[in-house]
Amino acid sequence: MTVAPPQRTTRITSFLRAHEDRLVLHKLRRNQPLTATDLQELEALLHEAGGTDGDIERARALHTSLPTFIRSLVGLDREAATAAFAGLIGSGTASASQLQFIEEIVQHLTEHGVMPAARLYESPFTDIHAHGPDGVFESAKVALLLKTLEQLEPQQEAA
Repeated sequence: MTVAPPQRTTRITSFLRAHEDRLVLHKLRRNQPLTATDLQELEALLHEAGGTDGDIERARALHTSLPTFIRSLVGLDREAATAAFAGLIGSGTASASQLQFIEEIVQHLTEHGVMPAARLYESPFTDIHAHGPDGVFESAKVALLLKTLEQLEPQQEAA
C-alpha cells in the first residue's frame, strides 16, 4: 500500500536509503527500541524527503505505526533478521525445508521490513510445504516463530 502518490513514495524511499547512516534509521533497521525523540526524527526525515503532514497521517492510518511504514520502505537489516531466528535453527538439527523456510522469512524481512504472520501461509512459504510453518516445524517452534515475528515489529522504549 502506498501512502502518497507512487512518485513521492519512490522519492521518499530513495531519500531514506541515501540517509541510512542516520542513527534513527540504523536503530529501526537493527530492530532496536525507538525513543520519543527518534519518532520525531522519523517525522522530520519524511518531511525532509518531501513527505507532507497528510502523507504521515496516511502512513499511520495504513500501517500499525510510522516506524512500521518507514521500515517497510528501508527493510530490516539482514544480520538482525538472521539473528532473530537463530534460536529456531541453532541446535544444528534443522532440516533443509526448515532452513529454506527461515531463509525466505529473512529475505522478506530484509526487503519489506516487517511481515504479518498470515504471510507464512502464502507462497513462497506454501511452496515449501502446503501447510506453511505448521508442516515444516513442530508446534512449539511455530509458536516461537510467530513470537519472533511479533518481536520484530518496531518498538518504542517505555517512557
